Amino acid sequence: MKMITAVIKHFKLDDVRKGLTDIGIQGMTVIEVKGFGRQKGHMEVYRGIEYEVQFLPKIKIEVAVSKDRLDEILNVIQETARSGESGEIGDGKIFVYDLQDVIRIRTGRRGEEAI
Repeated sequence: MKMITAVIKHFKLDDVRKGLTDIGIQGMTVIEVKGFGRQKGHMEVYRGIEYEVQFLPKIKIEVAVSKDRLDEILNVIQETARSGESGEIGDGKIFVYDLQDVIRIRTGRRGEEAI
């Protein structure tokens, strides 16, 4: 089993969610986060005063998946989260972790049955 964590732009959330539900993903966790990478932040003007925003708002999506569906799910996230044909700086990142165990609290089922 694997845990996929994707950090994407806010306005791409609906596209990614739709893409994942279209291929049968039944659950995900969505968290609002802030951070920066190569984009480094940007300048904004508020009431005539310019200031630097160092941490940009992003969305973090977490999905637990079986190992055999990993590549399919990664492709869907990458395609639906990308801006335009070739993408842009700030489109985000995808991280993949080994998932040791999953337990469904209600039933006690473990492993892939719990996903």
